Amino acid sequence: MSVSPKVSVCIPTYNYADYLPAAVDSVLNQDFRDFELIIIDDRSSDNTVDVVQKYLTDERVSFEVNERNLGLAGNWNRCLSRARGEYIKFVFADDLLASTEALGRMVSILDSDPSVSLLACARNIIDADSRLVRVMREFKKGFTDSGTEIIHLCLIRQANLIGEPTVVLFRRADSVRGFDASYDQLIDLEMWFHLLEKGRFSFIDEPLASFRVHSRQKTAENARNLIHFDEFFRILEDYLSRPYMNSWGVTKYYLKVDMVYQFWKSKKKGLVDRKTALERIGARFSVPEFFLVLPIYKTVKPFYKLLKKMSEKMGTR
Repeated sequence: MSVSPKVSVCIPTYNYADYLPAAVDSVLNQDFRDFELIIIDDRSSDNTVDVVQKYLTDERVSFEVNERNLGLAGNWNRCLSRARGEYIKFVFADDLLASTEALGRMVSILDSDPSVSLLACARNIIDADSRLVRVMREFKKGFTDSGTEIIHLCLIRQANLIGEPTVVLFRRADSVRGFDASYDQLIDLEMWFHLLEKGRFSFIDEPLASFRVHSRQKTAENARNLIHFDEFFRILEDYLSRPYMNSWGVTKYYLKVDMVYQFWKSKKKGLVDRKTALERIGARFSVPEFFLVLPIYKTVKPFYKLLKKMSEKMGTR
């Protein structure tokens, strides 16, 4: 393929040989045809190499195995480094595109609106056997807003409202920085914030992709280690310092206390012991100050919950 394709579809994979065919087939069966499919294996110990061989007769498909295991962010960035398309579409090896129109629908939106730097769609949540569990859509039909407003919304709701890499499309030119490899769990959300600072966000409320939930995902292990809380606090510290957050005032302080409280709540739930909880809090906040403001925090929390509900007026479900 000498001419650069419109879209680079990237499938980073590691020991997902059993799920990989469904992911690859969902890409090759797209009505939209102007794409390259890049599959990069991060030194799998299963039969991934054998599984991919039958697809290499399609000239749009390329495959390589890393010389060493690069980890999640490293392999995602290797995919970006190999991409030649104007747009980047990740499809994780254990996920799949849920519609043959997925690529075409998403490409048409970025083509029609250069101000959009990140596009997402609703997604099917499926189990290990590909059975539909539920459909997730965090925004209403036709929702579009400035990127910084979506960052605000995610911080208020303390959640990745955008979704996983399989549900988004973005411009390669906006992603040259790559994913931040210092993150382990919220690699995608930090990248979405980076992209959202460059333009607007748009949403398709139809489930064009399927996200698979199963026991082999690293998410479960990270949850046990409280990595999600650690990394969300990092994102708070980073993005709350941006100039467009200057109007938030006391809300910034509340969000930090609220995130630190998650460690204390983990102690109350028996997930960590008191010493560990205090160490986690002390690494991010003054422990005496935390206990001093804790009664005030608990008084204010109901009003903050109201603020979260008000945020739904921005278009969330």
